[in-house]
Amino acid sequence: MNQPLLGCIADDFTGGTDLASMLVRGGMRTLQVIGVPEGPIDADVDAVVIALKSRTLPAAEAVEESLAALAWLKQAGCRQFFFKYCSTFDSTAEGNIGPVADALLNALDSQFALACPAFPENQRTLFNGYLFVGDVLLSESGMRNHPLTPMTDANLVRVLQQQTSRKVGLIPHSVVNQGATATRQAFAQAQAEGCGYTIVDATSNLDLKVIGEAAADHVLITGGSGVALGLPDNFKRAGLLPDASSAAELPHMEGLSAVLSGSCSIATNGQVEQWQQSGRPSFAFDPLRLADGHDQVAEALDWARPLLNQGPVLIYGSAKPEAVKAVQERLGVTAAGEIVERALAQTALGLRDLGVNTFVVAGGETSGAVVKALGVDALRIGETIDPGVPWTLGMGQHPVALALKSGNFGTRDFFSKALELAP
Repeated sequence: MNQPLLGCIADDFTGGTDLASMLVRGGMRTLQVIGVPEGPIDADVDAVVIALKSRTLPAAEAVEESLAALAWLKQAGCRQFFFKYCSTFDSTAEGNIGPVADALLNALDSQFALACPAFPENQRTLFNGYLFVGDVLLSESGMRNHPLTPMTDANLVRVLQQQTSRKVGLIPHSVVNQGATATRQAFAQAQAEGCGYTIVDATSNLDLKVIGEAAADHVLITGGSGVALGLPDNFKRAGLLPDASSAAELPHMEGLSAVLSGSCSIATNGQVEQWQQSGRPSFAFDPLRLADGHDQVAEALDWARPLLNQGPVLIYGSAKPEAVKAVQERLGVTAAGEIVERALAQTALGLRDLGVNTFVVAGGETSGAVVKALGVDALRIGETIDPGVPWTLGMGQHPVALALKSGNFGTRDFFSKALELAP
């Protein structure tokens, strides 16, 4: 493996893919690995993204895994590091964004990092430190009802300050709008005033490129995938990144296709409805029946077997908030999610045995479970389907094409569009 320029740590699988997609878009050949590799990887790449499942772990475990990822990336020779979290700043008062960022700064012997989850292409914007989802505050969006990380405060200075002892400041849009030099000076001023972090406003891709340029000499950057938009140009300006016009090329895959959905987000529920309204076949898992021991995986595979040669099928555990709440009250929040994830992961294995080698998967936790079940240890990143969601080649004993979608991402027709663009 050549020495990559940028080493990234993502707190979930689809978040890692989202970030990798942004880097490929900038011309960086990017490999995403699932968990911390046990040794060196033989790949000629410019960036490595280590995807963890740390977003909802206890903070101490999230810190431990993130530090192990950082140690591997440092050993690989990376020049700069990126801690990627969700564009809706998914976290609780206990973390994990603050604790992980603190640990990474300490390990890098650094005192300061920016924090910018903005992703305007997916309608996540920051203004005066407040995060908006579309036209509404984060706290008024569907994220206020998230089953694991409900976001009830849109002021990210307050949110992050609850999670760290370091002082959290703000660089407002009025500064970012003046360009990279002014933003770089604002970073220096914030550090002089004792800030360990600054939330940075961004309402457009231009703002993200300004922030990226201003942070060219930062050892650690934290944020959503959007702020990575400006990083490839930094390496190009430094003469470190060669032309990579073929960075997104993936081999063609022959075989059958399927969609697996475990996310219960508003966006994914709409995508499930669109699939069904278009007359395509779908099979729903019932978490309560699964908990009672019914072998719905076998039922789903028996249902899918005669249909797959006619076209792709959807197998899902997605549900509306009221249904999710009822299941959680019966099974518990964690168990309710895990039982569906396990069923979808087992289904993915069964579908592969039936000849499926192209999967669209909705939901970060679901994607992680499916990828693990399929024995995928790395992803080569390809073309973007929708902002933040690329096609990937899952590398392992049985290569598969994978589109791993964060629950909140994608247009209403995402499932069918992704299959049309499959490699």
